[in-house]
Amino acid sequence: MRLRPALCLVLLVMVFLGAGSAVAAAASTAAPAEVPAGVTTGVTARGDDPETVKVTGKLVNRDETGTTPVGGGKVTVTDASGVVHSAVSRPDGGFSLEVPFKVGPISIALDEGSLPDGVALREGGRNPITRTVSGTLPLTVTFVLGEGDRRTMGWADQVPQSLFNGFYFGLIISLGALGLSLIFGTTRLTNFAHGEMVTFGALVTYAFNVMGVDIWLAGLLAVALAGAFGFAQDRFFWRPIRRRGTGVVAMMIISIGVQFILRNVYQYFTGGRTETYRQYTTPEGHQLGPITYTVRDVVCAAIALVLVVGVTTALKRTRLGRATRAVADNPALAASTGINVNRVITTVWSVGALLAATCGLLLGFSQAVKFDLGALQLLVMFAAITVGGLGSVWGAVLGSLLVGTLIEMSTLVIPSELKVAAALFLLIGVLLVRPQGLLGRAQRIG
Repeated sequence: MRLRPALCLVLLVMVFLGAGSAVAAAASTAAPAEVPAGVTTGVTARGDDPETVKVTGKLVNRDETGTTPVGGGKVTVTDASGVVHSAVSRPDGGFSLEVPFKVGPISIALDEGSLPDGVALREGGRNPITRTVSGTLPLTVTFVLGEGDRRTMGWADQVPQSLFNGFYFGLIISLGALGLSLIFGTTRLTNFAHGEMVTFGALVTYAFNVMGVDIWLAGLLAVALAGAFGFAQDRFFWRPIRRRGTGVVAMMIISIGVQFILRNVYQYFTGGRTETYRQYTTPEGHQLGPITYTVRDVVCAAIALVLVVGVTTALKRTRLGRATRAVADNPALAASTGINVNRVITTVWSVGALLAATCGLLLGFSQAVKFDLGALQLLVMFAAITVGGLGSVWGAVLGSLLVGTLIEMSTLVIPSELKVAAALFLLIGVLLVRPQGLLGRAQRIG
């Protein structure tokens, strides 16, 4: 029985409605992660009682002699109803109190008269600080005490850390770019809905995690579901469209429609909230020369590196990989040699969705989880595969590393809000000098 593409799309959306219900249910019952003892900032989040908000933090004095916890400091919180609540910091500098939960602004103030002799709020430090309680995302409050160590970091001192951050970001983005490049190489489709598979990985991981599943197991389940969804997309939606002889431009426009459908489904069930995983959200930092890193970053980078090397090696050395490259070069000729072109393309869709979901899972640690997470990175992925060379697997990886590094390095000279523009300047420059990309092949068109 042949299914019409429109009916297939409806069936796929119904699958997402079920997944979205799980995300919405998880979000409504989510409990926040506990703040580690060493964190020096206050956090507001839902307490154990759903009608309260917990405010915690730690007072630390920093001066030229070092860092010292401050006990006996009085902190007051004025909730949205105008009721004042207070707490006194413990000998280790920590404090904790609960106030009735109510959406709206709250004021957190430090009684400077309660501080020990020789300890004072740093000149220019804000007190009180106003924050708005609106959801489960932690609200950070920092009281800066002491004169500080007066150390300043110059432009050159920030270069190593920016290079590290850029390489890390580029490596994570390369997963999504690699999947996008594979799909383009075998179908010539520029899939604008690819970013929503990135979001799918982060949202489903979050849903499982807040239901009590360990974050890494939740990620494995999310990636497996994403692979199954990628298979279903091609088998029941894109394949019937290709069978009808639809052109790649029309298919690209269809993918834009799929993108908006999925994004609105995500937004409907998440309510547009920004959430965080319940594990490894505030890992301890480690110093390696001028670079600060966390064990979580190392694990995420290792996962991305293993997947990139594994996929590229499989494309070169396995039978399926050689069949995939044959289909990318000439589908008609590949079919004449006995290769099942449709089966290869469906496998590529599954692998591409799996890689995109892994990208979203890893981005969720550093950029939080929200309904448009993948859409915000889609432009970066397009820039990466274009710079590296459309249809080139290694080009997608190289382009991602270059774009990621340039984006992070650009923050040294331009505001961080404009850093994505650096990727666009690189894209324009490469297209002017080498239109086929760094590792792409020049071809005659027309």
